[in-house]
Amino acid sequence: MKGIKTIFGALAIASLLFSGNAFAQENANRDENGKVVRGSYETNKAFDNTFIEIGAGANFSVNPFAKEPKFGAAGLATNLSFGKWWTPAIGMRLGWHGLTNVSGVDLTNPAVTAEDSKKFGTLGLTYFHGDLLWNISNSIGGYKETRFWDFIPYVSAGVLNLSNGILALANGNNEFSFGAGIINNLRLGNRVDLNIELGTLVTREAAYQATGGHFLLLPHATLGLAFNLGKTGFNRHSSITPVVIPVPFTTDQYNALADKVAALEKENAELKDKIAALEDEVAPLRQLTDGQTYLYENGQFTAVDVKPGSPITLYFDCGSTKLSEREKAHFEYFCNTVVNADSKLKVDGYADKQTGSAKRNQQLSEQRVKTVVDALVKAGAKEENIESAAHGASVQLFDSAAKNRVVTVELQ
Repeated sequence: MKGIKTIFGALAIASLLFSGNAFAQENANRDENGKVVRGSYETNKAFDNTFIEIGAGANFSVNPFAKEPKFGAAGLATNLSFGKWWTPAIGMRLGWHGLTNVSGVDLTNPAVTAEDSKKFGTLGLTYFHGDLLWNISNSIGGYKETRFWDFIPYVSAGVLNLSNGILALANGNNEFSFGAGIINNLRLGNRVDLNIELGTLVTREAAYQATGGHFLLLPHATLGLAFNLGKTGFNRHSSITPVVIPVPFTTDQYNALADKVAALEKENAELKDKIAALEDEVAPLRQLTDGQTYLYENGQFTAVDVKPGSPITLYFDCGSTKLSEREKAHFEYFCNTVVNADSKLKVDGYADKQTGSAKRNQQLSEQRVKTVVDALVKAGAKEENIESAAHGASVQLFDSAAKNRVVTVELQ
């Protein structure tokens, strides 16, 4: 018994010493400026960063609420658990603790002596639990996979069963328990770590002792190994675009590029000269007025007045004083582009001498002139600005009868 207590004390002291020096041992992950580097980190697959732990050590029971606190006999503590690190700082594990040689005597009774406790024999306690792990070294000091020493506090909750058989939960002697502890995790390699764990459970004393009415503490200290499974480590998210370092140029490549640059610079200078020359040529054009007609001669522009569409000829069918659809379109274009209220116009009408009498031809030419004059007035010309004459067949402008059935309109 003395040997077990000695082991318990040694593990407890070692755990406390390791915990107190966890941050002094290594100053965590820092960049080139000495600043601590932290996440965020990429999500790993379900089996990545998982681990299995096994360990053994010592435990005992204590009733701190008795008038005179009582300590039970020390015994063996074993543990087996499976866990996963979800991030470099947060993890979970499910496990089993086996605690034996815990005295079943009524520790609240001051009359019970050490000799009396022997009458009660030993108890076997089985603790099935889930733990929340916090790697404070990674959380505060920044994640570093190769750090030798990690300081990991945890909280625990589960079911504690009083049984001489480790797997016997069916006896109904179960009690909800909770606890807390510290794990000093020492890196032995990529797959194996050494764990020194110091913790305690808190449960109801009445569940295990006939007259107990308070809480019972079950401190324990274990030494064990953790085996890392799946992918180990975490990858930090990075939005930094990798720097591409070009392959150095050879002398020939450099000279070839220099020649291309020189040729392009020369071409660029020539284009600038051409642009300047074109600007000089275009400069006089920038002084011209839209809609004005110019005569260009010897490099000079001279404004001229142009009377568009004058004169025009309008042909009539034989014996007709009405314009055909084709001639109407011709005349309409002339009216739209030339005729206005200020237009001074001269209208002359004719008939061919090959058909009809002179009297009839005179009448035809007069009616044809009237048709055109009426159309000009309708288009916007003033009647007093229109000079008209009907020549019958006395004047033949052309050598064809069809061509002589005509009215001419001239802009004065």
